[in-house]
Amino acid sequence: MTMTTSVPMGGTGLVLGRSLRGVLLYAAAVLFFATMDTTTKTLAAHWAVPLIVAARYLSNLALMAAVLGPSQGRRLVRTHRTGLVLLRGLALAVASLTFALALERMPVAETTAVTFLLPILVVLVAGPLLGERIGRLGWVAAAAGFAGVLLIVRPGSGLDAVGVGFVLLNVLAGLAYQLLSRLLAGTESTLAMLFLTALVGSVAFGLALPWTWGGPMPTPGQLLLFLSLGVTGGVGHYLLTSAYRYAPASLLAPVQYLQLVWAALLGWLVFGHVPDAVSGLGMAVVVGSGLMVALRSRHAPR
Repeated sequence: MTMTTSVPMGGTGLVLGRSLRGVLLYAAAVLFFATMDTTTKTLAAHWAVPLIVAARYLSNLALMAAVLGPSQGRRLVRTHRTGLVLLRGLALAVASLTFALALERMPVAETTAVTFLLPILVVLVAGPLLGERIGRLGWVAAAAGFAGVLLIVRPGSGLDAVGVGFVLLNVLAGLAYQLLSRLLAGTESTLAMLFLTALVGSVAFGLALPWTWGGPMPTPGQLLLFLSLGVTGGVGHYLLTSAYRYAPASLLAPVQYLQLVWAALLGWLVFGHVPDAVSGLGMAVVVGSGLMVALRSRHAPR
């Protein structure tokens, strides 16, 4: 005798509602990230990049301490694997610096597109590190993604070679950050990881301020841009971390490519930059390969 079970309609609606919330949180997160990147590029025309990144971290830390400190207290620094949490914060600090240095030399859309090598690399390292089977689709997606990036950074594209190097370093640092985030999500609280990440970056870039401080005095509008970096970065990371608590990674993976749409739109609105046809094709190939990775993840054996 066999028994079958059915999912109540209310239960299905609850699952769909949680998934939709996760998707919307992720979509909002990448919009905040694209806004932060555009602001960073705007400020990099007048001030040193480490100073801009320091302003982002310090304002983010001050905002979290003021808003969350009174209610959360010691929970903001309470961790189970403190060393790995701090290492995660250091990885993000390196990623923030290298990405800002790339933005100083490259358009927002192209810089963002190259960083989408990251989910493809996660698939490749999942084999040796997590024991997952990559499969034919994973290898095809990885090859297509690298081909798309080569179309973007090809000789004659006009992109700065040093900027390309910085964005590739950003991808490696982002890989470490994402792997550590997945490893720690089950034992550490969202707020503690966010606060300690802001603390690590504030200490690292704050210590460098005596060597990076300089440039013209900011106008009130530019000062608001400096302060907005901490708000957009902090809110973006909070929304990103929260999204994974409502929806599976396989569902959220395609949503991250909205960031490229936002980046291209903001790059056109603020800087008047439109990618050429070959770079646009490369971006489409990168996005397509990322969607293949998402499809593979969704249909992988559990």
